[in-house]
Amino acid sequence: MNTNAQEAQAPRRVGLVGVGLMGSGIAQNIVKHGHKLTILDHPGNQPVGALLAAGATAVSDVTALAADVDVLILCVTGSPQVEAVMLGKDGKGGALASLRAGTVVIDCSTAVPDSTTKVAEAVQAQGGKFLDAPMTRTAKEAAEGRLNLLVGGDAEVLVSCLPLLRCFAENITHVGGIGAGHAMKLLHNFVSLGTVALLCEAAACAERAGVAPDVFVDVLAKGGGNGVALERVKPKLLTGSTDSLKFSMANAKKDLGYYNDMAQQSSASHGIAQAVEKLLTQGIDTFGPDRMVLDLVEALKK
Repeated sequence: MNTNAQEAQAPRRVGLVGVGLMGSGIAQNIVKHGHKLTILDHPGNQPVGALLAAGATAVSDVTALAADVDVLILCVTGSPQVEAVMLGKDGKGGALASLRAGTVVIDCSTAVPDSTTKVAEAVQAQGGKFLDAPMTRTAKEAAEGRLNLLVGGDAEVLVSCLPLLRCFAENITHVGGIGAGHAMKLLHNFVSLGTVALLCEAAACAERAGVAPDVFVDVLAKGGGNGVALERVKPKLLTGSTDSLKFSMANAKKDLGYYNDMAQQSSASHGIAQAVEKLLTQGIDTFGPDRMVLDLVEALKK
């Protein structure tokens, strides 16, 4: 849903769970645009001093957070975390326990579509509304308010949320019904991370074959290897920097695992995705889970 129309809407009471690398930028832009923001105080958050100084508030209990907002945004690691936040332990103590009728839950996490459907049905049974709206781009674009959102859910619910979403997103695409946003995100990350992994493996082979990194990059850039993935891999090959893709191997492996689960459930071919997941496992075995995806180049040289 890409439109330049600017809808007028009064400030909304927004709750945000997950002020991490991406959620921090989202939070900053929500406050900047005049909405009342309450965040969940959590050890995984980025530093929130500036956010609180700008007018946001923090609570330590997700049920208290959910009870007092019009929109609840989730920006957590994956499906287990989404289910824990919304449903709580054994169906108790989650945001759902205090969610008011009419509240819109927007899940910006990367999640498994089957889990998304389960959580959405629980929200709707409580009288709430649900959109899955995972993101593409990086923390830099999050801070700039220029994320891409892939949205699954009812079109009318999305339209009602557009003014809020445009606080932190440049491109908003309505992919389909509930779960379609998360499915598209997994497809996107398979293609994106898979291409990066392919280039990392080729770069490791190039070194063994005596091809200099600058030559490798130059030839690919002038031919069929050119594109966003090469631009992200290039700084690693030429300077050793991983700043162009701040995404850990653990997160990448999680996303590829989700993709493989989705493909298997639908009986879709996923041999290449399985190979990419195996490469990421090799990288984690070599360097540990927190090293960046671009460090695959070094892991595959060993």
